[in-house]
Amino acid sequence: MTITLKDIADKVGKSITTVSRALDDYDDVSPKTKALVRQAAQEMGYTPNTVAQRLQKQRTDTLGFIIPTFGPRFSDPFFSEFLAGIGNKAASLGFDLLVSTRAPGEEEMQSYREIVQGKRVDGFILLRTRQQDPRISYLTEAGFPFVAFGRTRDGLTFPFVDEDSTLGMRLVLAHLTGLGHHRIACLAPPQDLTFAYHRLNGFRAGMADAGLTVDENLIVTGDLTQRGGYEQAKGLLNLSDRPTAIVACNDLMAFGAIRAAQEIGLVVGKDLAITGFDDIPMAEHSNPPLTTVNQPIYKIGTMLCEMLIHLILHEPVAETQILLKPELVVRQSSTGQS
Repeated sequence: MTITLKDIADKVGKSITTVSRALDDYDDVSPKTKALVRQAAQEMGYTPNTVAQRLQKQRTDTLGFIIPTFGPRFSDPFFSEFLAGIGNKAASLGFDLLVSTRAPGEEEMQSYREIVQGKRVDGFILLRTRQQDPRISYLTEAGFPFVAFGRTRDGLTFPFVDEDSTLGMRLVLAHLTGLGHHRIACLAPPQDLTFAYHRLNGFRAGMADAGLTVDENLIVTGDLTQRGGYEQAKGLLNLSDRPTAIVACNDLMAFGAIRAAQEIGLVVGKDLAITGFDDIPMAEHSNPPLTTVNQPIYKIGTMLCEMLIHLILHEPVAETQILLKPELVVRQSSTGQS
């Protein structure tokens, strides 16, 4: 049998209004009455009607997260780590999470429009921002709450958390050039992504820091997958004057590059240095362990979730634009040393 507010009111001898306000922690109800009502509710197994509560508050207490991905890319550990950070923080703050996947483009934008117009969520968390991002333009114009993992280059001001990818890549290049590498290749991300712009800038800046000239033939664009990294690295390693180091702009492409090198008998870390970016959990346990730039993906998910909920509740936010300082994690894939 479903326990109602009236059942609790009958048990404690209070009005339904008093019971309701006690459970919602209103200040006009005494602490003694609140304790009495809550104890009775717990003993009777009362479960609040969340739908009714949300209608009363005119909120859904739900956050939206549309993963911009093609095909099976949802299996990317980056997404899993980020989603875990959002989900756990949302649950701890009493919010649900609506998650879906859409390929970037019109289908994706239609989902945003339908969810916003249907008032299915209170706000969005965006991932992998683009240099000119239609999602951000639309949500800004609609006045709909959102936060983003990443920046854009279109001049819009919005709340975000990001890592300084330019500095991260400069740290990678300082490490490799310090080991004596001069012919260094780059597996770049798709160029519409903002982080691709910053990481490629960091690659070029790192080469310049060491007084080296960039060979444009050694910069190739991958699709952020392990297969993509493997295919692009094969092309680089088939060059007559192949690189001595490959800098991948994410860990999955680095894993693909490692496989391509090992297939032709190269010892990664000794014959060829390979580095990644993100430091997903698999990086420490790859063969060999991967030198990479640590990006606290789970923590960033929690930070963005908490920021968005504060914005939804019209609560003050200490910082709405956070740029994190990266850390280089040196492992065997670049040094050959265990």
